[in-house]
Amino acid sequence: MASPCLEDPSLERHFKGHRDAVTCVDFSFNTKQLASGSMDSCLMVWHMKPQSRAYRFAGHKDVVTCVNFSPSGHLLASGSRDKTVRIWVPNIKGESTVFRAHTATVRSVHFCSDGQSFVTASDDKTIKVWSTHRQKFLFSLSQHINWVRCAKFSPDGRLIVSASDDKTVKLWDKTSRECVHSYCEHGGFVTYVDFHPSGTCVAAAGMDNTVKVWDVRTHRLLQHYQLHSAAVNALSFHPSGNYLVTASSDSTLKILDLMEGRLLYTLHGHQGPATTVAFSRTGEYFASGGSDEQVMVWKSNFDVIDYGEVLRVQRPPATLASSSGTLPEVDFGVPPGRGRSQESMQSQPQEPVSMPQTLTSTLEHIVGQLDVLTQTVSILEQRLTLTEDKLKQCLENQQLIMQRTTP
Repeated sequence: MASPCLEDPSLERHFKGHRDAVTCVDFSFNTKQLASGSMDSCLMVWHMKPQSRAYRFAGHKDVVTCVNFSPSGHLLASGSRDKTVRIWVPNIKGESTVFRAHTATVRSVHFCSDGQSFVTASDDKTIKVWSTHRQKFLFSLSQHINWVRCAKFSPDGRLIVSASDDKTVKLWDKTSRECVHSYCEHGGFVTYVDFHPSGTCVAAAGMDNTVKVWDVRTHRLLQHYQLHSAAVNALSFHPSGNYLVTASSDSTLKILDLMEGRLLYTLHGHQGPATTVAFSRTGEYFASGGSDEQVMVWKSNFDVIDYGEVLRVQRPPATLASSSGTLPEVDFGVPPGRGRSQESMQSQPQEPVSMPQTLTSTLEHIVGQLDVLTQTVSILEQRLTLTEDKLKQCLENQQLIMQRTTP
């Protein structure tokens, strides 16, 4: 494996096409596609290959709040203020299945690592788990007392973590459906939460301008960062587990070195709040979106590793450097101006590094084909149901006519 090398992140691509603020971004597993959602009620699927046309998916009736690719990359889930979740086949046809998921805005959608289920979070104060292929509701988790902004599966699929406007982060056991622990250290609404790639820690972002990291085994607060001057809207772990990127309403992205407990970079790319950020599955790129309607793709550069090694396993174990197997304890606040700052200069986009062919395993292909087949069958079933309803209506009308004409 290549030795790590520290270089500045660089702006790689600029995607323009949304007509309102960008709310969410997510890379497909092979990094060939990038999905984004917006307050314009549309999804865009951008192709990382230069000069490729993007797909615009219209179907939601209100703001698209969240997007997530399935592990195979053959399905794309989205949630909306219209209270629904849609599962799309991310190709030129853009067909989708609708889940009437919640009784209020859907804030978050996330596939389990095996792709067999997904979890949603909503302003109706509930978290719901669904079967992907059978397209059925499985169960609900409901101990939050305010809107639930985010819910994510652990890498092994056994735990779920959620973040809420009740100022708590809750950890749930998927099997027992019990709340294992509530983390109450945030001083305001908790906007986002995610698992460390090792599954041993969770990080949460808050309206109190902070990022906090807890150990899910001991429930101890490991790290506390107060680096932004406004609400932190999103965060994403680098797959190595050594870095964290955050997006804030102060218009900046910040990259933290979790092993050293320090701020590495402050990136000034967006005009106005940075609303969302996500690393690609290899960590080679990260994408951000903002209220300026733009999607930006950055090349990480700061952790150059053998991406082929990472890609051989879908969920890299991300061994932590410290002997205890946990991140070092950090309580970190930085006055404005400290840390390395990089103003984003729009350079000529370069051809993204092509990913090795080892990505596409036989099993991945089979799962992908099953995803597509399931979607096709579901769409046909919906159309058949509509046809049956129309036939029934016609027969009822005919019977009424016959009754009226019979002396």
